Amino acid sequence: MPIRFHNTLTRQKELFTPMNPDQVTMYVCGPTVYNRVHIGNARPAVVFDTLFRLLKLHYNEVIYARNITDIDDKINKAAADQGVPISVISEKFTQAYQEDMDALHVLEPSIQPKATEHVDDIIRIITALIDNGHAYESEGHVVFNVPSMEGYGTLSNRNIDDMLAGARVEIADYKKDPMDFVLWKPSTGGLPGWESPWGFGRPGWHIECTAMINKHFGPTIDIHAGGNDLVFPHHENERAQGMCSHDGPTDYVHYWLHNGMININGEKMSKSLNNFITVKELLDQFPGEQLRYALLSGHYRSVLNFSDELIVQSKSGLNRFYTALKDTADVEATPLDDPRTGVVAQTLADDLNTPEALAAMHGLAGQLFKVTDNVERARLKGEFLAGGALLGFFHHQPNAWFAIGADMTLSDADIEQKLTERTQAKKDKNFALSDSIRQELLDLGVEIQDTRAGTEWHRSS
Repeated sequence: MPIRFHNTLTRQKELFTPMNPDQVTMYVCGPTVYNRVHIGNARPAVVFDTLFRLLKLHYNEVIYARNITDIDDKINKAAADQGVPISVISEKFTQAYQEDMDALHVLEPSIQPKATEHVDDIIRIITALIDNGHAYESEGHVVFNVPSMEGYGTLSNRNIDDMLAGARVEIADYKKDPMDFVLWKPSTGGLPGWESPWGFGRPGWHIECTAMINKHFGPTIDIHAGGNDLVFPHHENERAQGMCSHDGPTDYVHYWLHNGMININGEKMSKSLNNFITVKELLDQFPGEQLRYALLSGHYRSVLNFSDELIVQSKSGLNRFYTALKDTADVEATPLDDPRTGVVAQTLADDLNTPEALAAMHGLAGQLFKVTDNVERARLKGEFLAGGALLGFFHHQPNAWFAIGADMTLSDADIEQKLTERTQAKKDKNFALSDSIRQELLDLGVEIQDTRAGTEWHRSS
């Protein structure tokens, strides 16, 4: 099945056709490593990890880069506050980010470049922009001249007046035009920096990604992805730099993909509302697989409401999946001849529709509970496992999964007695009592699943 994505640049769904039919190049904006990342930072990592898994099914080689921003004013402030070099802060939180990603079962990218390792490349790109008439030096700064680029604003679909009205546009005396943005800025007062043709200084935010892309991929890549809060100004400015730093016209990026933001219990996540949740805080309470399910439960381009209810639903969904695996432990899965033909893979190929992919997994689980023919069970199990792998699931044996966070206040014997009572109630057609027992067990942290082999139960976290 062909892959289609919604391209932010064209604002429509398009057939994905890479420049090289055997290779895909993809870049995703990674973290600024000055603190533990929050759940909003985890969404693009998980979403585009799923994309990475899908692309690997379709193409011989997928080169995936996810950068580390390890020079930034927030890092500088954290280092100054603690009286340590910036490397102490950036290395500490780079490691913390990696631990969080591992816990969320995010695959290692092919390349994880750091901004501080690409200062020479940054200087080279800035020099090219000056030489091409798209940047100028002013008061120790090097600044991109926005009016010099025809079509600036195309990606974000904004005109100059809209952008000037935006709060993130910095007005400064050293700019020729209010829309101009900084490529290089001076470092004084003990701030970290590097020698350059324009004096001791450090790069602006936007130029870092452009330089890293150019270094590892060349002038043009297939896919660039990140949160939709980056469309303007970051990605708009990236695009300007990437297109204007070469002698001839260049597309820079063929497909732009952006994920929506996360709300917490219906409200925008912010420190002022005291609803700012780090990934580590959540991992201390829930398995990474459960959080991953939650992050994939909404379409990536939509706002995701992250709530207690969503967490519970995610555990229940995974419990059902693991129950299906437990119920089919007696059969060996038959691998799909072509994993691209699986129902989950086909669903993801339609603009990475993860909610429909999860629904497809539930459909397969339902079939596994009903089918009795072992050949068909083996085939379904193979497709089920392939779909789970695409979504980043099944990192536990079923019994180990159900043991995670189990509530041991109710004994196994008590649970079995309750199930016996429920079975008798169903035989007596006392469905109200049967439902009442199910709800009682659920309230006590025990979920039950009626399967072809009988009633299965497990403790939920």
